[in-house]
Amino acid sequence: MEGEFNNFIVVWITVLASLCYCHAIGKLIPKGTIRVLAILPIICLFFYLPLNLTTIYLGSTTSFFIAWLANFKLLLLAFCEGPLSSNPPLPLSRFILIASLPIKIQNHPSPPNSEKPLNAEIKEHPSSQTTKECHKSPRNYATKVVLLATLLRIYSYREYINTKIIMLLYCFHIYFSLELLLAIVAALVRASAQLELEPQFDEPYLSSSLQDFWGKRWNLMVSSILRPTVYNPVRWVSTRLVGRKWAPLPSILATFLVSAMMHELIFYYVGRVKPTWEVTCFFVMHGLCLAAEICIKKAVNGKFRLSPVVSGPLVLVFVVVTGIWLFIPPILRCEADVRAGRETLAFVEFVKNVALVRASAQLELEPQFDEPYLFSSLQDFWGKRWNLMVSSILRPTVYNPFRSISTLLIAHVGGHLLLRHSWAVFGCGNLHKEGGERKILAASVVVGAVGACFRGGYRNLAVRSTDFTV
Repeated sequence: MEGEFNNFIVVWITVLASLCYCHAIGKLIPKGTIRVLAILPIICLFFYLPLNLTTIYLGSTTSFFIAWLANFKLLLLAFCEGPLSSNPPLPLSRFILIASLPIKIQNHPSPPNSEKPLNAEIKEHPSSQTTKECHKSPRNYATKVVLLATLLRIYSYREYINTKIIMLLYCFHIYFSLELLLAIVAALVRASAQLELEPQFDEPYLSSSLQDFWGKRWNLMVSSILRPTVYNPVRWVSTRLVGRKWAPLPSILATFLVSAMMHELIFYYVGRVKPTWEVTCFFVMHGLCLAAEICIKKAVNGKFRLSPVVSGPLVLVFVVVTGIWLFIPPILRCEADVRAGRETLAFVEFVKNVALVRASAQLELEPQFDEPYLFSSLQDFWGKRWNLMVSSILRPTVYNPFRSISTLLIAHVGGHLLLRHSWAVFGCGNLHKEGGERKILAASVVVGAVGACFRGGYRNLAVRSTDFTV
C-alpha cells in the first residue's frame, strides 16, 4: 500500500507539471498543427501514467480523470475549443483544476434545459424535464452513503445469495460509489476554489427514456466532454452526407463507440487482462437502442407518448438487465470486487496501526495531512499540507544538503563578480588619486555585506553604521 501511495504521488506530480506545460502552450502557441503537435506528447503520457497504479481505487480514479477526461479536454484545447480554452486565458490554478478533475464550472445560472442534449431536435415529455440544482441536499447524499454501507455489509453473506442478485447489487454499488466520489471531488473544489459547479448526476433512476438517461442524468461530465469531442464533429460530417434530419443517428453511434473504447481501456488499467469486448457490446447496444428510440419518436412526431410511469421502469429494467449481462461480468472476471475489499481493509488497518502506536506508546504524533484541499498556493500544498511525513524526510535528506551547497556556490561566484564590479565602480584602479584608500575600503565593505547576504540571508547580516566609519 505504501508503494502504491508513492507511485500515486509521482503520477500526480507528473500530471501537474504536464498541465503547467499545456497551460503555457495554450497561451504561447496559436491553434493549429503546431499546437496539436506540442500537446500530443502529453496526451500520450496521460495514457501511460495509469499503468503505474495497480489498486482499484487509485488506478481506476486516475485513469478516469487523466486518461479519459483530461486527455479529451487537452484535445479540445489543441483546437482552441472546450473548457480549457478561453479569452482571456484561464489562471493556472483554475486550468489545473478543470483539466485534471471531473468538474464543469457553472459560469451563469441558466434556465432548465438550456443546453441541448445529444439529439437536440427531440423534445422529451414535459414531466421528464427536471431542473438541475447545483447542490443536492445533504440528506440525499447521506441516504446513498447508508445504502452503500448496507451493500458492503450484504457482501459478507454473498455465499448465501444468488449470483444474479449480487450482480444486481453491484449495479447499484457502481452508481452510489461513482456519484459519491464525484460529489466529494466537487465539494472539495467548491470549498477551496469558491467555484459554482454543475452537477455530475441528476437522479438517473428517474429517467423516462434512454435519451433522458444518457443525455441528461447519467455521468454528465462524460456527456459534456463527449459532445464537443465526438458528437458534434460527427454530426457536422453526417449532416452533409445524410441530411440534418438523420444526422444525429451516426453521431450517437460514434459517441457510444468512443465511450465503449474508453471503458475498455479503464477496465484494462484496473484488471490488466485481455479485453473480452463485452463492455463494447453493452454500449453499442445502448447506442443502437437510443438511435431506434429517436427514429420512433420522429416517426410518430409527438402523436403518441408513453407515460413516464410506464417508460421509467422499462428504461431502468433495460439498463440493469443489460448491465448484469454485459457490464458486470468483466468486473467480476478481474476480481475487482475482491481487490476493492482488500484495499479497504488494508487502508483501515493502516489507520488502526497509526492509532495503536499513538495509544500504546503514549506518543503525541504529528499529523500526516493537514486538509490539503484548503491550500492557498503550491508551496502551502506540498510543504505544509500534503503527506507531511514525506516532506519531513525529504527536507533533511535532500533539501537541506542541496541548499547548503547552492548557498556556498552562489556566495562564491556572486562575491567574485561583485568584487570585480566594485573595483570598476569605485575607481579602485587609480590608487594615486586622493581618497583611493577610502574607496578600496568602501568596496570591501559592500562586497562583504553582499557576500554575507548570499551566505546567510539578510537576517544574519547585522552591520552597524559605525562599521562603515573610515
